[in-house]
Amino acid sequence: MTVLSSTPSNDADILLVQRTLAGDQRAFEMLVVKYRKRVERLIGRMVRDTDLVEDISQETFIRAYRALGQFRGEAQFYTWLYRIAVNTAKKQLMELKRDPIVLMSSMTSSDDDETSGVEHELTGQVADAETPEAVLASKEIAQAVNAAMEALPKELGQAIVLREIEGLSYEEIAEALDCPIGTVRSRIFRAREAISARIKPMLERQSGKRW
Repeated sequence: MTVLSSTPSNDADILLVQRTLAGDQRAFEMLVVKYRKRVERLIGRMVRDTDLVEDISQETFIRAYRALGQFRGEAQFYTWLYRIAVNTAKKQLMELKRDPIVLMSSMTSSDDDETSGVEHELTGQVADAETPEAVLASKEIAQAVNAAMEALPKELGQAIVLREIEGLSYEEIAEALDCPIGTVRSRIFRAREAISARIKPMLERQSGKRW
């Protein structure tokens, strides 16, 4: 029987993995239910064709199920699953002769738990008052953040998405992107600086304040 190392935040997922490996199919179904929407949002940022999202998501979980014995619990389960999702999406896009393009559509989400920390920081100064002008300004800034994120180089965009949208730790991002943690910190810093440079003039015009 496979022995998995554990961390406190990963215990529930590791238990479900262990139960799945022991033959409990319902345990894996629970993992699918827990992470399906998150995986679909991730894939939705990589492909333009929304019709592909569900297919790639299903393939991701099929591959994860087949490779479950390789999960050792050294990283968070979602970090491990994220890498499978990204590789599955890239593979399908290459088969379709399409270039993977990171899309930041979730940046305009109305759900607080799915809205980027960057966007909250930028829009907070102009959205305190629920006036039509404030709402319009907030939407304009969200669109500008979206455009700034899309304009980032691929490696910076991946890092900032994982940090601000997916909420992964620096250690988890380093694991997911297979690079040193110092590189992750550098990429996130550079991404924030690039976004700030594009958004700052708009904020100054709308609020008269520097951020």
